[in-house]
Amino acid sequence: MAQDCLWPGGPVYYYGEGVFRPSTDSFLLGGFAPVRRFDRVCDLGAGMGLLGLLLWAREPSVSVTAVELLPMGCELCRRMADQNGMDMTVVETDFRDRAALPMGKHDLVVCNPPYFSLPSGATAEARPGEARSEVTATLADVLSAAAWLLPTGGRLAMVYRPERLTDLLCAARCHGLEPKRLRLVQHDARSAPSMVLLECRRGGRPGLTVEPPLLLRHSDGQETKDVQSAYFRHREEP
Repeated sequence: MAQDCLWPGGPVYYYGEGVFRPSTDSFLLGGFAPVRRFDRVCDLGAGMGLLGLLLWAREPSVSVTAVELLPMGCELCRRMADQNGMDMTVVETDFRDRAALPMGKHDLVVCNPPYFSLPSGATAEARPGEARSEVTATLADVLSAAAWLLPTGGRLAMVYRPERLTDLLCAARCHGLEPKRLRLVQHDARSAPSMVLLECRRGGRPGLTVEPPLLLRHSDGQETKDVQSAYFRHREEP
């Protein structure tokens, strides 16, 4: 088991074998998700709980429900919550099981879902075939669970792959989750998008805002302010 912190002396998180490791995807989604004071947040497929920690670090008034299938992930979530004094409930279950999750009781659902439909696509190093490919859950499963958890007006924030953007937008609307805010992620201004950040509203009216691309690097190779914010670089200053 390994340990790290969001900034020196800041909130601690844990990761290890059998759980998908921290990634840029999660940090960028943590900065993009529209978290508000006293939000009831649900993280679907929480892994080691990093997304919930990122949102809590930005807004400590939130309560987080971490839904994770693997016992190791649940153990890491509980350890992280205890270490940081987070208001986190860990639910060890398959999020496709409606009996384990209350209907319409969360303000914000977040998810870093499987990207690749089988049989193509990459797989996670530590969780073969699960975290990055649709082995245990499909995109439709994620959206169906989010629609179940959110009341009318509730928000969903996800990170996804640009080559499946059409699938994502169509499936979201089919599940009553109206796409409202979209941002493409690029390595730099000359690069093609490598990720998509999307916010949906449960029962929302049509109307999508496409934000300026999120660039990871300037032309000189330096990190952009968006990346620095996502990784809490400002908290590292003396």
